[in-house]
Amino acid sequence: MTNTENPTGPATTGWVIAGAGWVARDHMAPALAASPTSRVVAVVDRDLGAARSLAQRFPGALAHDDLGAAFRTPGARAAYVATPNHAHREVATAAAEAGLAVLCEKPLAATLGDAAELVAACERAGVLAATAFDQRFHPAHRRIAELLTAGALGTVTSVRIVYGCWLPPGWSPPGSTTGDNWRVDPVRAGGGAYVDLAPHGLDLVGTLLGEDVEVATTHVQRRVHDYAVDDGSVLVGSTVSGVLVTIANSFNTVETLPRRRLEVVGTRGQLVATNTMGQTAGGTLELLDAATGEPSPVEFDALTSPFAAQVRAVEEALADPGRWPFPMARDLRLLHLLHDALGAGVPGTRPDPVLAAQEA
Repeated sequence: MTNTENPTGPATTGWVIAGAGWVARDHMAPALAASPTSRVVAVVDRDLGAARSLAQRFPGALAHDDLGAAFRTPGARAAYVATPNHAHREVATAAAEAGLAVLCEKPLAATLGDAAELVAACERAGVLAATAFDQRFHPAHRRIAELLTAGALGTVTSVRIVYGCWLPPGWSPPGSTTGDNWRVDPVRAGGGAYVDLAPHGLDLVGTLLGEDVEVATTHVQRRVHDYAVDDGSVLVGSTVSGVLVTIANSFNTVETLPRRRLEVVGTRGQLVATNTMGQTAGGTLELLDAATGEPSPVEFDALTSPFAAQVRAVEEALADPGRWPFPMARDLRLLHLLHDALGAGVPGTRPDPVLAAQEA
């Protein structure tokens, strides 16, 4: 039974959804509605109509266009921040100062300065603070981490990620009537495909391996779509122990083509996850044996979405925030690496859209 059907049931964590856009509406809201330990108490958006529309899906939830009022809602314990990137700092800071746990969408902010201020505000408030890297929690990716810990691949040599989509200038999310594609606005987004998608890959590599990428170089392209930010990128880097990493992202991959793949290669085998990079449940996972080259399917929970698993993890951490394994300060370091990798050692790649947005 969902909390929509039984708002007075076993729900224990009151959530405020800040930002009533596509991801909150189509992915986070269903995860919260299906969770027996979650209850949405308020939705806040500068568009009060959008807030009301989403709040109606949760009996008893209030709709606001004022952050302070929303975060003071009785029963509120956690805020999910899903506004455009440039507004993350203001919204997350207000939530933290109200004493709420913060789950903030990636990237942390459109600029490094705002991201640092956001992290500092959460630390000052002493609240649980997490970046919404839902790919950490996809059941297939959790299974990969378990297999790597058990040594199933022997010595890991490389991780390769392809995560792309088709995002033309006039794209709008399903169900949207505004046609406002802020993800390709260099000010509100802070960049294009690279800033939007590469953070997932960087975080996931560290989550799977237990060590982060420490050096990287990135090439970006503006090849297909006519907008001010990149529509494709490839990051090449390595971890402290020498695992090689490539992360290819795009807004210019037609969606009928293969565009979501994760490979982890080792001396004893190779794990291949297909269609697991994304917001939905499912996909496939197989293990190729290095001795025979033969693939075998690897079972995992194909019904739980990464958003649902993320909600569960955050709520469990509320009981003991000190045990949260992904400190936001680490996420900030990865964001710095993401920016520093742009054009590092690659003559002729400037100007890049992320730095242009920062300097504007």
